[in-house]
Amino acid sequence: MTDLFTQKATENDDAAQNKGTKMRPLADLLRPDSLDDVVGQDHLIGAGGALSRMVDAGALSSLILWGPPGCGKTTIARILANHSDLHFEQISAIFSGVADLRKCFEGAKIRKSNGQGTLLFVDEIHRFNKSQQDAFLPVMEDGTITLIGATTENPSFELNAAVLSRAQVFVLKRLEDDALEDLIARAQEQTGRDLPLDEEARGLIKMMADGDGRYFLSMIEQVFAQVKDGQVIGEAELLRMLQKRAPLYDKGNDAHFNLISAFHKSLRGSDVDGALYWMARMLQAGEDPEYILRRMLCVASEDISMADPQALTIAMNAWQAYERLGLPEGELAMAQACVYLATAPKSNASYMALAAAKQAARQTGSLMPPKHAMNAPTKLMKEQGYKLGYQYDHDTPEGFAGQNYFPDDLPRQKFYNPVERGFERDIQKRLEYWDKLRKQKGS
Repeated sequence: MTDLFTQKATENDDAAQNKGTKMRPLADLLRPDSLDDVVGQDHLIGAGGALSRMVDAGALSSLILWGPPGCGKTTIARILANHSDLHFEQISAIFSGVADLRKCFEGAKIRKSNGQGTLLFVDEIHRFNKSQQDAFLPVMEDGTITLIGATTENPSFELNAAVLSRAQVFVLKRLEDDALEDLIARAQEQTGRDLPLDEEARGLIKMMADGDGRYFLSMIEQVFAQVKDGQVIGEAELLRMLQKRAPLYDKGNDAHFNLISAFHKSLRGSDVDGALYWMARMLQAGEDPEYILRRMLCVASEDISMADPQALTIAMNAWQAYERLGLPEGELAMAQACVYLATAPKSNASYMALAAAKQAARQTGSLMPPKHAMNAPTKLMKEQGYKLGYQYDHDTPEGFAGQNYFPDDLPRQKFYNPVERGFERDIQKRLEYWDKLRKQKGS
């Protein structure tokens, strides 16, 4: 009787365990237990990686894990805790406040007095404000806690300099194709089934993941749940099954500035296809088109300028066309301007000339203009010599008198140096001609 009772209890326990396993998300079931099992971060945990060396030396210090969603920040923090004798505490800055921090610190102080340290993992640490971040400083300094912070935002902008000075920053990468294929293999082993997607659908689901391993496994889990064993589906059915994911983009975060920077540099670098790609990425993510148009105006003046003076007109006309057409037709005008700017000859000569002129103006800001360059609307000003000696350029055969317009006490300066590209070739010829006339006229 006792044996039957024991056997029944064991069967119930096994059934409960299997039920619990089935209820756990696939991403949780496949969560690595060691650094060797973490995918996509070989630069940190591979042979000679910084985190691997830290674990091997048994010298875990405070650190910040910076990377996109689903790249393994939380997993790595848990594994590091397992490789140490520290008590592991985890909080999220989204749901925690000063009271929660105080409770964590008090518990850590008690453990420290009993000879045990505390590893405090703070997810989304950038969500804490500056004063909340300051609360970490004393307990980090006296060794009460070892801090591991996870953030998707640039720590240079979002974390206190004092916190950063006490922690190492490790940059995690989005998961590339090889890492995602590794996750597929592990999911197939866990489920005992091949992923029921044809080659095109397999490529599509990896593209939809956008480097996020957690989201990738969530999609795979849906595929396994909805596709019958032995059936294989293609791209069209996969898209019907899965909701399209919004791109990783927030107008207040790093991605916003990274994409506009890539767009600007593509235009400057005459990479028309790259510029169109980054503009499309921003438009698809819901960026304000006027933000993109403002940057195109900037490029037209800063990076093209007099090499193609028409660039500024094209960019401004695109803005006006967008205002009149709206979306989606206004995007065509934006694309036209994008192509024009990317393929236009480039020069920053006027940008550099203005910077040099500003520098000279700061150093000589009290010098008066030469008297021939100033008007003389009053008798006193005429008596003082204002406008005396001025030559009206249109009265000369060349339409150029060649007078000097710098202050009398400032030698003539050379700020503008046009390049041998586009319209500035013609400008250079004019400048050389006028310099020659100046020397002939003795100016």
